[in-house]
Amino acid sequence: MLIRRLLAVGLLASFSSAAFWRIGVGKSRLEVQSEKTHFPTVSGFNLERKELVLPRDLAGKLNILFVPFQRQHQATVDTWIPFAREMEATYDEVAHYELPTIDEMPMLSRTFLNEGMRAGIPDPVARERTITLYIDTTKFRQATGIPNRNEVHILLVNREGDILWRTTGRHNDEKAESLWRAIAENR
Repeated sequence: MLIRRLLAVGLLASFSSAAFWRIGVGKSRLEVQSEKTHFPTVSGFNLERKELVLPRDLAGKLNILFVPFQRQHQATVDTWIPFAREMEATYDEVAHYELPTIDEMPMLSRTFLNEGMRAGIPDPVARERTITLYIDTTKFRQATGIPNRNEVHILLVNREGDILWRTTGRHNDEKAESLWRAIAENR
């Protein structure tokens, strides 16, 4: 009887461990290849548990990137999403992504955070477009020219990592018009 219980506990532990490793979020990589301001090569996992390397794997020729650094920044990002979707519907070469950018942390913490976000976002397209970056945020901010983590930064980036336009904060008509012009000029 004791042997059966030990065997059952061992099998359960093995299954739990195997399941955890399938959903475990790997470590992000950050490569700054230039002194000039640009979007560096960085890897992250989207909420569909797929690893992507940015800017290479961005779907659009032009990509609207929302870079929040704090949980409360989501409300600001949400003000931009209808406009970003409108730009995608209008221009085939435009895609948008949310890139929650967080300081490096252990795998268990990364997985817990990503799975929590995944549970809160039922839309599979939103999950695909949310790529969490667990990186040296200071180094990332230096590369991109982002001065602080106090607000959401919105960037228009091509697949080469060139930052073609930027702003911060909530959506408004003036910022939307400026982004629309930048998209039109860079098509």
